[in-house]
Amino acid sequence: MDTGTTAWLLTSSALVLFMTPGLALFYGGMVRGKNVLAMLMKNYIAMGVVTITWIAIGCSLAFSGNATIGDWSVVGNLDLWGIRDVGLGNEIFGIDAPDLTFVSFQMMFAIITPALIAGAVAERIKFTAWVAFIAVWSIVVYSPMAHWVWGGGFIATEVQALDFAGGLVVHINAGAAALALVMVLGKRAGWRRDAILPHAPALTLLGAGILWLGWFGFNAGSALAADGLAANAFITTQIAAAVAATTWCVVEIMRNGKPTTIGIASGAVAGLVAITPAAGFVSPLSAVVIGVAAGAICFYALQLKFQFDFDDSLDVVAVHLVGGIIGALLLGLLAEERIGGVDGLFFGNPEQFLRQIISVVIAIVWAFGISYVLAKIIDATIGLRVTEEEEEQGLDLSLHGEKGYILTD
Repeated sequence: MDTGTTAWLLTSSALVLFMTPGLALFYGGMVRGKNVLAMLMKNYIAMGVVTITWIAIGCSLAFSGNATIGDWSVVGNLDLWGIRDVGLGNEIFGIDAPDLTFVSFQMMFAIITPALIAGAVAERIKFTAWVAFIAVWSIVVYSPMAHWVWGGGFIATEVQALDFAGGLVVHINAGAAALALVMVLGKRAGWRRDAILPHAPALTLLGAGILWLGWFGFNAGSALAADGLAANAFITTQIAAAVAATTWCVVEIMRNGKPTTIGIASGAVAGLVAITPAAGFVSPLSAVVIGVAAGAICFYALQLKFQFDFDDSLDVVAVHLVGGIIGALLLGLLAEERIGGVDGLFFGNPEQFLRQIISVVIAIVWAFGISYVLAKIIDATIGLRVTEEEEEQGLDLSLHGEKGYILTD
């Protein structure tokens, strides 16, 4: 085992965990003041609940063995339930660090992925329903997808699609699930009729900065070593985020006449999302292309919810689903063998672009379909949505008995 790799993966694990509180602030600033604590709670409870499900069964389903249908591996087994037999050696996962390091690193991905969905359902979902949804979702949706892509499953072995750090597993998975959940949940009271404005853009900008910092662990840590591949993922992450944030501002000025803090924060996150699947496969110059595409396309994707009449409160679909698709597909065009071992279409391998398309379709259909059924079951049993009175009062008081801000003379 290598001490440098161990240190880098432990640091990366902490950075990825730090992203979830950052996400809480990013989303928290965009809701109305009466719902800020409820949004923070949705993110923080994911750190609690998903840690439990991951240790109990999620890790095993993602990374232990193969249950197959024909030649296609579809899920792991239960050999590592409770992470039993995972110790200080590196016999199980085959990296140059203790197996517990790998479990910890992957756990942080499992935590933030359902937390991403929270932005779509802001200001109207019941806390109990949210907890039930993410607990089950992390097991029946996230873990199988992680297995398909990173655990020896069929997307990696049969489809042969690539996903360096979570374009499929994290962003498309969460974005498609968010779309399914809002379709079952319905729209906020007053949506498209009343002004529903962010109450604290400064919090959103602070959260975006924390996300940006944490994303270096997210992407560069996914090299699973302290090496040149990690360095490439690090610099491509920075470039894509910076270019996307700048591009979003330019498009905003062209479209609306003014750049906004919410816009630059959203643009940076869109760039981070899009580079995630490609960070270890593309060059720094290609990261510029990905950043421009993410900043421009995700900006215009904000109109999807109005065109198709679904209330995605904080634009999870436009940023994470669309951004994840952009990154996964551009990977199929721009990947270079000299960096990540595989060429894309622009470097003489058109089959890789086709593989990426297939993987994107699989991820969307899986995440949307299972999430929709899960949401329907929860709605029919304990109910998904707060009452009209609770929504009007605000979720901070009605669900948690607290106020985000208490102002006195």
